[in-house]
Amino acid sequence: MKSWNILVTGSSGLIGSEAVEYFDRQGHRVIGADNNMRRVFFGPPGDTLWNLERLKRATKRFTSTALDIRDRDAIMALFREYRFDLIIHCAAQPSHDKAADIALLDFEVNALGTVNLLEATRQHCPEAAFVFMSTNKVYGDAPNEKPLRETETRYDYSDPADFEGIDENCRIDRTMHSLFGASKVAADIYAQEYGRYFGMGVGIFRGGCLTGPSHSGVELHGFLSYLLKVALSGRTYTVYGHKGKQVRDNIHSFDVVRAFEEFARNPRPGEVYNLGGGRANSISMLEAIARIETLTGRKISWTYSEQARRGDHICYISNLAKLKSHYPGWSVTRSLDSILEEMAVAEREHSHKVGT
Repeated sequence: MKSWNILVTGSSGLIGSEAVEYFDRQGHRVIGADNNMRRVFFGPPGDTLWNLERLKRATKRFTSTALDIRDRDAIMALFREYRFDLIIHCAAQPSHDKAADIALLDFEVNALGTVNLLEATRQHCPEAAFVFMSTNKVYGDAPNEKPLRETETRYDYSDPADFEGIDENCRIDRTMHSLFGASKVAADIYAQEYGRYFGMGVGIFRGGCLTGPSHSGVELHGFLSYLLKVALSGRTYTVYGHKGKQVRDNIHSFDVVRAFEEFARNPRPGEVYNLGGGRANSISMLEAIARIETLTGRKISWTYSEQARRGDHICYISNLAKLKSHYPGWSVTRSLDSILEEMAVAEREHSHKVGT
């Protein structure tokens, strides 16, 4: 198999680091771009340097750079040097809530940074596959218009036609997004346009809850990762609105990267895919608290705030039918229980190493 030159942005983050390891194991040359902006966004708990050091130990052909994706000249220079075969763009300001405090920075990273990378690809390696990690927040709160039923522990869709979840036909305008959702909409549409207008192999993946053992979860981003940290540290978790019955589908970072690989081998210009764990990996806040208490043997201290996050989804499950039909070689391979068990082991090891 031909060895690729691969650029991974956000390479010290959850999905980026999974992509680095996955493609390094296959013998590809991977260039990582990550300037640890997560620490800027979230303070010391968001620092990803620990993951960068882990990657350096775990890989053979990985080169790390502190490239800032807002720096167009630096991006162009990097693309002139390497002529990439695949670009996996994961770098982002990822928080629904934080964006309101840093509106300009959020836009510059999420929207402008994406356009910089797309244009560099068009100018220097237009035949490359380009994977953009978008988000289900591009739908804003439009999914909340689905009729719902309430059970003891969760909300769920009441119309049998919605059983498999939200598909790509859900509208992305005339909704409440959060500024994060809006900046990602801009990037999402630009990525589609570079694919459709220029005929480039750009794929857009609208992620649900992405998770795994390399997640630097914080209160404002990384629900399962942060909940596990709280459970193991004895801190207090805050549930925001919807009686704690809001639902998310969770997907392991490995399965995310496998979807990227399937696309990269047969790109479809400007195509959009919802990407999550699907119904089988869906869980509500109340269910997650109970599941993690059982797993860890510890009661979680948590409080409830009536104020839901603005634009938040009440029930979101990713409909995976389109992705599976286009790429039948892909499927969700990690169950929710196995994800939680793996994350608990990793969190205990990480906490032991850093002395927390």
